[in-house]
Amino acid sequence: MRTRIVITLLVMLVTTSALQAQLRVSDNKRFLITHDGEPFFWLGDTAWELFHRLTREEAEKYLRDRARQKFTVIQAVVLAEMDGLQTPNAYNEIPLEANDPTKPREAYFQHVDFIIDKAAGLGLYIALFPTWGDKVFKNRWGIGPEIFNQENARVYGTWIGNRYKSRKNVIWVLGGDRTPRNESDVAIWRSMAEGIVTGAGGYDQTLMTFHPQPNDVNDGGSAKWFHNDAWLDFNMLQTGHCRENNVWDRIKAAYDKTPAKPVLDGEPLYEDHPVCFNAKDLGTSSAYDVRMFAYIDVFAGAFGHTYGCHDIWQMNAPSRQPINGAHYPWYEAIDLPGAQQMQYLRALIESRPMLDRVPDQSLINDARGSNDHIQATRGKDYLFVYSAQGKSFTVNTARISGSMLVARWYDPRTGEVKDAGRFEGREAKTFTPPTSGYGHDWVLMIDDASKNFSLPGMSK
Repeated sequence: MRTRIVITLLVMLVTTSALQAQLRVSDNKRFLITHDGEPFFWLGDTAWELFHRLTREEAEKYLRDRARQKFTVIQAVVLAEMDGLQTPNAYNEIPLEANDPTKPREAYFQHVDFIIDKAAGLGLYIALFPTWGDKVFKNRWGIGPEIFNQENARVYGTWIGNRYKSRKNVIWVLGGDRTPRNESDVAIWRSMAEGIVTGAGGYDQTLMTFHPQPNDVNDGGSAKWFHNDAWLDFNMLQTGHCRENNVWDRIKAAYDKTPAKPVLDGEPLYEDHPVCFNAKDLGTSSAYDVRMFAYIDVFAGAFGHTYGCHDIWQMNAPSRQPINGAHYPWYEAIDLPGAQQMQYLRALIESRPMLDRVPDQSLINDARGSNDHIQATRGKDYLFVYSAQGKSFTVNTARISGSMLVARWYDPRTGEVKDAGRFEGREAKTFTPPTSGYGHDWVLMIDDASKNFSLPGMSK
């Protein structure tokens, strides 16, 4: 028993120490890396109401389950969306005195501290939203109230940046589902960002982005307003909750901005969500819906992906009124199939050299449309092609190294691999996935045979 306790403590120490140095942007400005230069795959979950609605015991269960499912980042909001200023947390605490951002209440933030630290102990990063955007701009669907101006945004930013400067598992995210209306809104967010940088001790002590509403396809998400700001380390998009969505073009628009910055889809279509907010006519989203956008996003150039679940973001429970037709309590929804399948995307990407991976549609002859889209990506010695409905395609194999190539089919539903043969490189070759039709998505893996890469999820 004593030996088991010692081993458990050592595992916790090793896990925690791995998060004692902040993530940073890679030298090629396309990825995030750890303090020792190892590539980091962002597999996120939108747990917006985590701090606001869960007890410590519930939060720990949620974090343990997501760590078990190989998630790496949890996106959560301090001043929460669902009346986060007036409705208290699970311990009857509200975050601010009299809705004043310059007067944070210690008891509320001790609960936030606990969850951030518990996440670190499980090897999880927290993408920390200091506030949801309705506290800057309420709009018709927000509760608000609007409490921020340039002056108090800087004070609050400085305070919260200083409070969490020693927590190296914190990634800062401003915005919170709001598109700046005008220069005044932009100035408030910039003021909060500069406050965080000041409180944390400088630009090299923060990793930060901005989460907008879906905006025009060519805008590049956060890049529309903040691309050249020193505090914005990577661009974030929200591609929204519809099926007919050319997410690949949206990722590309941000990817192609200069100077280069990493890009991430921070809110795509959630699992079990009313499609386009219209469940009556369009139904609710499936595991296939969220899986398809995940692979397309990453193959189109994103350095990772954020999964979301309609029941999880709101922490739905029998004691709460479901929002927009949520079906399951959060503790059941946590095991929905789409969430379980996200780990196979991470395993695939991590199985090959990550830092030389680029999007490359010149690998294929037909990208097709929004429902049966085909998306390609490659490194120097390998390539992946995702076929959303198992349609055939022709691959230009001369784009990677190797006189002899090995091909395999990867199943995004199970993580299983099927052999697809060996052949000489430098030639175009047509491939037909094992099955086809709606929900029958496949990834073709082609490797330089001389590299002897391991299968996804397995070490060499």
